[in-house]
Amino acid sequence: MNKKVLILTAVGVIFGAIGGYAYYYFVGCASGTCVITSKPLNATLYGSLMGGLLFNIFVPNPKK
Repeated sequence: MNKKVLILTAVGVIFGAIGGYAYYYFVGCASGTCVITSKPLNATLYGSLMGGLLFNIFVPNPKK
């Protein structure tokens, strides 16, 4: 893995974590039975995972 791949994935994780927490804060789950959005830690971790995966698909594959 080169430096560009790591930086792009890290940026995705950071944006995803911010988005996950924002989703918890603004939308959330009023009853507390939602698995992902009932706690801020769960929403932040899930958002960071999805952000990292999303930004990772923009990494170009090396030519063989």
